[in-house]
Parts: sequence; structure tokens; C-alpha cells
Amino acid sequence: MNFQRQIVNNINVHVLPTKQFKTFTMTLFCHTPLSEDNVTETALIPYVLRRGTAKTPETIQLREQLDDLYGAGFGFNTSNRGLTQSIKFSMDIINDRFVQSEQSLLRSGIEYIGNIVTTPLIENDQFRPAYVEAEKETVKKQLESIINDKIRYASQRSMEEMFAGEPLRLNALGKLEDLPHITPVTLYARYKEWLQQCRFDFYVVGDTSIEEVSQYVTEAFKIENNKATQIKRYNNKPDVNEPKTVVDQLDVNQGKLNLALKLPISYEDKNIAAAFVYNGILGSYPHSKLFVNVREKESLAYYCASSFDPYKGYLSIQSGIEIKNYKKALDIILDQLKAIEAGSISENELVQTKAMLVNAFKETTDNAFDIINFDFAAQYFNVNLSSDDIIRMVEQTTVDDIVEVARQVNLNTIYFLRNKEV
Repeated sequence: MNFQRQIVNNINVHVLPTKQFKTFTMTLFCHTPLSEDNVTETALIPYVLRRGTAKTPETIQLREQLDDLYGAGFGFNTSNRGLTQSIKFSMDIINDRFVQSEQSLLRSGIEYIGNIVTTPLIENDQFRPAYVEAEKETVKKQLESIINDKIRYASQRSMEEMFAGEPLRLNALGKLEDLPHITPVTLYARYKEWLQQCRFDFYVVGDTSIEEVSQYVTEAFKIENNKATQIKRYNNKPDVNEPKTVVDQLDVNQGKLNLALKLPISYEDKNIAAAFVYNGILGSYPHSKLFVNVREKESLAYYCASSFDPYKGYLSIQSGIEIKNYKKALDIILDQLKAIEAGSISENELVQTKAMLVNAFKETTDNAFDIINFDFAAQYFNVNLSSDDIIRMVEQTTVDDIVEVARQVNLNTIYFLRNKEV
């Protein structure tokens, strides 16, 4: 699958012409450097933008427009991709060929996103105060909810400890303590700065062309003086110090044991596929070492799994355990890391993991949003890499390749969330 690409009004436009889907799938990635100073304001921006535009100031009118577009789906999320704070707006709208529409639904969809992002509702040189206050409360509740979800809380805390003193420790939604200081005036000022700083990548998958999409983007996106900040990728250097142990005490019945490890491999690395296989053998599947040895054989964990983030060069191990089993569970988890590094990988583990990964990458070609997300990763790391390439690399991965990855894994933080009892 080959995307067509063009730069329009400082927006990187990526179009995959295909008749595979009955819809037009669109995603706008907006990326700025992850910064302590404005992480919360940046996170709040899309919440306020979705409330109203210059043309459609009332939220209910804006939502009714989606009904008029044959029930088009629209949403957004905010995430941290390495040193980048990324806001992603997405829309799925039916292809005109399947309905009776007076005008191009693709054009209408692009116009909808363009209006939200570039012509928001502004009153007296500020965002509408009622919208700002309401959405500050929305973000506040989302941040506060993390403490109630102990799995998310432990994951966030272990990452904060691993990246202490670095922007990567920040939550993509920002910091609670910032919210009271944000006003409609300061948020609008940050929005204007954000609009000028952003690197924009606009994707469309569907039965269209780069020429058609570029024309609609030119009409819909009103961006002046955009000087996109260069996206810096995170260089996750191995640690030279001993891993640190951090213990938090809260009112919990079940302990959360998380390990934060550095794995400095990303999409441009020749070992990227081997890193995926490594993570799969370690803890992604029911046949993985963590699941089998910690949960099944020893019955030490309610769950035990691993995940790998190539944007941060970060490997995470998460487990839920009886608090009294901390030492034994930790020892067995560490044993699994040592086993892979020693090349103790069974044929069954290797074959099953490869099969699961190949199937997962094949499935990405059946979903337009997955196709977009995969291509965006390749563009982010400036590599010419397709899902077929990854599949081929996975299939060719050897035990020696996995051991080479394992030797780059470096344990940084052991985090344990336990009860308050002594």
C-alpha cells in the first residue's frame, strides 16, 4: 500500500487511494515538543476546540453536523510520542457513492476538522469562558481518575520514576496543579502559539486522490505563519547505575509490581522486529514466559505482562500480586529476563510468538486507522517501512537476534505499590 504525499499550506498530506473501504478515514496529527511549561494547556486545547467554531459556536450544533454527515464519527486523543506531545483528530465518514449527498462528504469532513482546528470560537480575544471552565473540569476528572485505577496509577508512577527530571515523565493530559492557573486568555494565547509551532500530518484513506484531498485541505485549513518545530526523537541511553526501588503505600488489597526498563530500539533500528519478538516471548501472550512462569506455574500474579514503546525506547513489566509475594515474584520476573538473555527460548515460544505477531501486522491492513497509524510511525522515524516489511523481518528473526536485543535491556526502576500496613 503506497501513500501519495504532498505539502499543502505547511501541512503534510498523506493519501492512500483505495476502494477497499466504504468510508473515508481521516486523521490529523498535530505534534509539538513535550514541555513542562505548557503540557497542560496543550492537552486542554482539543477539549475546548471541540465545543464550538466560528461558524458553529454552539456545541450541540457542532454535534448535529455529524448527524447531517450521515452519522460520521469524530474524536480525538492526546498522547506522548517520545519527546512529542501529539494531538490526534480522527473522522470516519461514508463514501459519497453509497448515499445521496448534494456535496462531497469527503470535502465536508475535511472542512469539519479544519474548522475545529483552525477557526475556533473566539470572543473578545479569548476562548468562551464557559467552555474553558467546563473542559478544565473534564481534564481534572480524568487526571484524578488515575489514582482510582491502580493499574494505570502504578504504570504512571513507574514511568515518572524512570524518567525523573525528564519531559517523558509527564502525563499527556498534563498536571492537576496547572489547571487552576489556566484562563480563557492564557489558553487562547497558547493555542495561537501551538498553531504556529505544530507539525501537521493529515491522512486520508479511501477512494480519492492526493489532488482532491489537497484542494480540500487548502480550502479548509486556515493556518498563517506556521513554522513547525522540528520533532526531536528521544535518545534513550543505557543506565550506568544500579536500578532503583520505589515503594508507594496506599489503601490497596492487591500489590502492583512494575518494572521499568530501557530498550533503546526504535523503528529505524535493524533490530526493531526482534524487539517485538523479544517482548512477545517475554510477556505479551498467554504462552509468554511471564504469564506461564509467574502466573500459571507459581500462581503468584493475577496478571503479569510486558509492553514495548519504540517511541520512548521503553519496556514495561506490569503485575498484580499478593503483597506478601513481592520478593518471590520479583525474583521469578528477573529470572525470565536472564533466561532470554541466555538464549533459553523454546521452539514453541519462538514459533507461537512469530505467528501472533504476523497475524497482528496482517490485521492492520484490514483497518484504515491501523494503516494510518503504522504509516505515521514510519514517517515519524523517517524510515521506508511497511507492514509487509515488518512481517518479513519477524519471520526471519533468530534466537541470536533476540539475545542481541535482550543484552540491550537495562533495568532502571523497580516500582511496588503496596498497602499501608507495616
